[in-house]
Amino acid sequence: MDIIDFNFENDTDIQPGVILVSEPFMNDDHFSRSVVFLCDHSDDGSYGFILNKYITNKISEVIDGFPDVKTKISLGGPVDTSNLFYIHSLGDEIPNSQTAANGMYIGGDFEAVKALLTEHPEKAKKIRFFIGYSGWSNNQLQGEIDEKSWIALNKVSQDMILDTSKRDIWKKMLEQLGGKFKVMSKFPKNPSDN
Repeated sequence: MDIIDFNFENDTDIQPGVILVSEPFMNDDHFSRSVVFLCDHSDDGSYGFILNKYITNKISEVIDGFPDVKTKISLGGPVDTSNLFYIHSLGDEIPNSQTAANGMYIGGDFEAVKALLTEHPEKAKKIRFFIGYSGWSNNQLQGEIDEKSWIALNKVSQDMILDTSKRDIWKKMLEQLGGKFKVMSKFPKNPSDN
């Protein structure tokens, strides 16, 4: 029987736009089996949004006067969970947006978002909402990557980042890497459940 070495190296340069996939046994309430879109990484720290954890409420139930559009709200991370954040590919259609990576934008005029989605509800597929975000202090993320808590992947498509209908993206991301990562994708959350 062949023994698979599950050790790995992160050869991906950590920068905005990278996707972080948690290692299979990360024992953390927020980040277990999570996929994070990294929006910023600098000497001041890093932040991003978890893409595969959701709350059950619709956005129109959370924000008064918001149009009833088909979109899920993600739990972006444990930081600043009293605020709603959003990323989008709408660019200048949302005034005061800040450029992120992968042709994505962060924030912008919230009233403009509401007005745009009221008039064009189909554009909801180009914007993604989060409660809270994931943040790391200076060198904290690099330390976690060095400890192999995260598997860092090169930039991925906007569709993967914005599509809230995709199921089990943690597993799919590891399967796409193939080899030992495909095997890791099949590990039970708790090794004693084997």
